[in-house]
Amino acid sequence: QVQLVESGVGLVQAGGSLRLSCAASGRPFSAYNMAWFRQAPGKERELVAAITWTGGPTYYRDSVKGPFTISRDKAKNTVYLQMNNLKPEDTAGYYCNFAKERYRMTMNRNSFEENYWGQGTQVTVSS
Repeated sequence: QVQLVESGVGLVQAGGSLRLSCAASGRPFSAYNMAWFRQAPGKERELVAAITWTGGPTYYRDSVKGPFTISRDKAKNTVYLQMNNLKPEDTAGYYCNFAKERYRMTMNRNSFEENYWGQGTQVTVSS
């Protein structure tokens, strides 16, 4: 049974930092690309950052390039999102996810699962 458990809920002021963690179990996640999504109230869920199963190439949406860093610990089946210089528009529920197929290098929105989501973790950035 697939489980994705996000942690790192936080309330920070603009300019602050947070580190999110996601522990994954139920599959050999070392073979899957992993990603962080976020969803703000009234908006669609959007892909924020992704990392390949190799731990090498990464993807970031334009608005977070630079301040955000995705990383993974394959031995722990854990993926992280370091978020620096946070802005109020980063306020959202954050969710991790994994690719539909193993050993792929593609990291677009459609390459990630639609049916498996953890409970998410809330990030609130005050101005």
